Amino acid sequence: MLTDASDASTDVLIVGISGKQQDSGTLTRLNEVGDGWIDRLRERKAISCNRGKVNKLVPAIKDGPPVVLLVGTGDDTRDHRVDAFETAAIAIRSITNSELDQVDIAIGECFDPSTHDAIVAGAICACENLAIYHSEPSSHVPTTIRFSGISQEAIERGKIIGHAMIRTRRLVNEPAGVIYPESFAEQSRKMADASGLDIEVWDETKLESENCRAILAVGAGSARPPRIVIFRHQGGGDEAPIAIVGKGVTFDSGGLSIKPSDGMVDMKCDMAGAATVFGVMQAVAKLGVKRNVIGVCGLAENMISGTSYKLGDVIKTRSGKTIEILNTDAEGRVVLADTLDVTRENAPSSIVDLATLTGACMVALGMEVAGLMTNDQPLCDAVSQAAKHEGEPVWQLPMFDLYDEKVKSKVADIKNVGEGRWGGAITAAKFLENFVGDTPWVHIDIAGPAFVDSPKPHRDAGATGVMVRTLLNWIESQS
Repeated sequence: MLTDASDASTDVLIVGISGKQQDSGTLTRLNEVGDGWIDRLRERKAISCNRGKVNKLVPAIKDGPPVVLLVGTGDDTRDHRVDAFETAAIAIRSITNSELDQVDIAIGECFDPSTHDAIVAGAICACENLAIYHSEPSSHVPTTIRFSGISQEAIERGKIIGHAMIRTRRLVNEPAGVIYPESFAEQSRKMADASGLDIEVWDETKLESENCRAILAVGAGSARPPRIVIFRHQGGGDEAPIAIVGKGVTFDSGGLSIKPSDGMVDMKCDMAGAATVFGVMQAVAKLGVKRNVIGVCGLAENMISGTSYKLGDVIKTRSGKTIEILNTDAEGRVVLADTLDVTRENAPSSIVDLATLTGACMVALGMEVAGLMTNDQPLCDAVSQAAKHEGEPVWQLPMFDLYDEKVKSKVADIKNVGEGRWGGAITAAKFLENFVGDTPWVHIDIAGPAFVDSPKPHRDAGATGVMVRTLLNWIESQS
């Protein structure tokens, strides 16, 4: 933690500059020691204060920083956590083309202290990119990042959140030959041991003994058998736990309802829900959250072989409900059928599940917005408020009773697809609702925002780590 960033010996000093807010202490001192050089640049309109605009300057200041980045913070965003997060991330991403030893960040002086952990998290998250297998590094992470105007407590919290997002993104970005049910479970064990979480891993033998026929059916075509991972954080005494559940299809070929190549190429990302649970549970443990939280990941690989599950199959799930399979590419909800039942057996006070579940949700809401569906409006409102607070856009879709008819089967209790293309995100949620009983529940369809094709100034293409911050906010806000 820095006390005077303007006098620091550093490779790059990052300072915020606003169109309307009063200059920060660091910016004021930089201007003074340079005999008003920043004022002169302003007068010439050579500096932009627009949000996220990076002005790279090489000041001729004796004993000052060799490079200064003035990063625009807009007109008034002091208490906006998403602006704090993204501003720091944009600044770091703008300098990763050079090898730097030390970078000092003073933009915390431009934001309210309530956002300071988001600044740290944004800076750390920007150090992870998609190019994890380039033979020559395409970007360079600073050896040291120091923060001015931010308390040590906020720095430590931001580091935990940032690293949780990095772990989530890395799990999703890794190819399916690296992350598959068994290897995900092994990484989960290592993380749990390092973080102080209790963990339980159900292998195929345990899944068979527990009658988890649905997840076993999805994984039947793969040489890599399924797993269920259960994390437990005991921070709240005898209270009923909060549960978060993630879909973890580590690769989705579509099964016998095979996807075309274009639709299959990014299907390593179909375990983003489980990766989010992994990241959130790591952060919950390291933050010492005073709540009981369980995280459950249903892990399977949806492949093709002579043992693949088939169209027309009827599966008796762990809960006893029967499913008619009409499309083997609607496998995520089948995995979650058993995973949610295992979760419900732990008697949680509420369940939130995350899944890259449907292309229909992307059709409805686009690539940037997650869909919310629920059986409990107060719970959904709480999750939505947490998402708004963290700047992660969500939108609630209806769960009218009329949709129940669309997942009823003639030969089984329910079928795994609705009526054609129509309302597909909702009928998928209606399918899942069959496995949560009366437990308050929110389903978050993250198919759009979890994995993206194009970069933005604050993040690379690929995995985004969406909903890690939202779920931490929601969990910590529960009374």
